[in-house]
Amino acid sequence: MNRGDTALAKAKAQARLRRGMYLLPSLFTVGNIAAGFFSITETIKAISGDAQTHLDWAAIAIVFAIPFDALDGRIARMTNTTSEFGKELDSLADAITFGVAPSLLALIWGFHFLPNSINPELHQHLQQAGAFICFLFLIGGVSRLARFNISHDAQPRNPGRPDRKYFVGMPIPAGAGFLASTVHLCYGYPVLAWWVAIPWLILVGLCGFLMVSTWRFWSGKEINFSRSHPFQLLFLLAIVFYVMLRYSSVVFFAIGITYMFSGIWARAAYGWSRRRRKEAGGVSETHTVEAKSPNLS
Repeated sequence: MNRGDTALAKAKAQARLRRGMYLLPSLFTVGNIAAGFFSITETIKAISGDAQTHLDWAAIAIVFAIPFDALDGRIARMTNTTSEFGKELDSLADAITFGVAPSLLALIWGFHFLPNSINPELHQHLQQAGAFICFLFLIGGVSRLARFNISHDAQPRNPGRPDRKYFVGMPIPAGAGFLASTVHLCYGYPVLAWWVAIPWLILVGLCGFLMVSTWRFWSGKEINFSRSHPFQLLFLLAIVFYVMLRYSSVVFFAIGITYMFSGIWARAAYGWSRRRRKEAGGVSETHTVEAKSPNLS
């Protein structure tokens, strides 16, 4: 084999490797879709029997789909294999796993198993309101995805520190993760009391609102794991992984509710600081006018 044939064979091998690298992030996206599909099927099975087990597995599937969603984009950027096909596939996967699956789970877990012994009119109103609010969550999630896809360097209405990167509105995986972690916190046991269904109605609606809001949520994109020592990082990840598996119901819920209310707190803190600046500016301006006015006494 001459030198030209060797170079041609090497180029073909590199081209095949390159095509294979494009499949790698898509495999994680497919894992995301598989988790969403599994969650939907488990939620449907809960209607016919053994609701607690099926609903718990449906919630766990949504939570474990979040790392798949986080890794596909990161791997695509690391391997320089980003493509329009991958972006569209990722958005469709998120719409299924973090839009359809959690809205269906929230509806069945929170409102389907309410007993008929409660006031019939209240029972009907709760189920109708639950279906409507869960639908609004789905609309808010897919709207958040559409805005993310068309936005370039979007800035929140309450800007944060310049050395940090933020999401505009709560990401749809975070909203879905909070709903799923709440179900998992209860080990999938469905809601059987109207006074529990009403707060659940409010929380689902709040998640939908936060996704379409323009408030800032920390993205964590400035974290660079490559700068850390690999053995220390591996040791830390092993501890975190163990704690998350051992105390998954509490840990997932704590992460979900902390992240959700971090955006609310950031918006409230920005409003308070802005109001104080306005008040301080008004006071200083008043003192300046008084100092310049002549003493007429």
